[in-house]
Amino acid sequence: MSSQITTYTHTLPNGLRCVHVRRPSQAGWCGLAIDAGSRDEDERHHGLAHFVEHTIFKGTTHRRAHHILNRMESVGGELNAYTTKEETMLYAVFPEGYEQRAVELIADLARNATFPADELERERDVVMEEAASYRDTPAEAIYDDFEDLLLAGSPLGHNILGTEASVRALTRDDCLAYAHRFFQPQNMVFFSLGSHDERHAFRFAEKYFGSMPAGEALPQRAEPREVAPFAEHVAMDTHQAHAVLGARLPGMRHPLSHALMLLNNLLGGPAMNSLLNVELRERRGWVYSVESSLTSLSDCGWMEIYLGCTRDDLKDCMRTAGRIATRLAESEMPASRLERYKKQYCGQVAVSADSNEFLAMRAARAMLRLGEVPPISHTFEGIRAVSPSLLRDAAELIVPARLSSLVFS
Repeated sequence: MSSQITTYTHTLPNGLRCVHVRRPSQAGWCGLAIDAGSRDEDERHHGLAHFVEHTIFKGTTHRRAHHILNRMESVGGELNAYTTKEETMLYAVFPEGYEQRAVELIADLARNATFPADELERERDVVMEEAASYRDTPAEAIYDDFEDLLLAGSPLGHNILGTEASVRALTRDDCLAYAHRFFQPQNMVFFSLGSHDERHAFRFAEKYFGSMPAGEALPQRAEPREVAPFAEHVAMDTHQAHAVLGARLPGMRHPLSHALMLLNNLLGGPAMNSLLNVELRERRGWVYSVESSLTSLSDCGWMEIYLGCTRDDLKDCMRTAGRIATRLAESEMPASRLERYKKQYCGQVAVSADSNEFLAMRAARAMLRLGEVPPISHTFEGIRAVSPSLLRDAAELIVPARLSSLVFS
């Protein structure tokens, strides 16, 4: 696999970092990773990053909305975007041979979006429907509400979608100001993946982004303070109880980062043999759904354990999850057992790395956060280097005394 994948990097004179992943493929990817998300909004503009992501497709100085939508779709490609708490991804996937078309379109959107007022009003209703659909799904809404509590008092501590009132108040001028501030070369990474060589990729980047002014450096983000562990309950008329247990963790550059990744995977990752799934579902039949997730941002992170079960079983589920975390923190896992978990995790990464989308997005995020793209082997080496004592150190960060909880029932 690695012999067929080569990664190249380049920086334009205006500061735009570029990365190209060359891989035999009948489809290509390209886009912009932008170092801006919901944590970069002020209190008056909650939901703005996500609203800009939606409305950037509604018109440029060169194209109307229907021209934008048809530009890639007409050749079998797709145009898409998403927003997180600290990044925005704007990207296209396309059949081989349409690289230049895709790069030119992405550049037009990033440089020339006009956010037409009439289109904004129509899209505002779409965004509000998206927010309502999340609120109607407790298993999804509970994550947002838990993170609002866990990160309270910081720009990270509000819903990416904003509130109905804040989204209703957003204007065309707000969108233009946001794009002008954050969509600048020093704050973005251009990424591409495909069979074409890096010279073509970087030539297209130079042609369509090279004349962008460098812009001003943005202020550094403030790391959110830690809040005391909490236990909150929201009464809801639902058949199933929903709970999230979680704790604040260090950011992506911390020495325990690989140990935390492995811990999350063996505790409640996607495999059916995760500790929580085996104990709570397979052995006891208490849960319909159980999983853990790890979020690692530039300066902080958190782990969350989700439980979906009956009200009668909820307390037992929460206590058992806490006992599993305590056991991992109080005694070192036997080396032979840990090796099996490491082999499993590395296998999962290898399977994921067969996806062009995974490789393209991984390269974009790495370039954005680290300024380089470590090979996949770096992940394997980091996981294989996790010792029983390092895994125990990671587990100490999620013992019950550190865990907060939010329950919907």
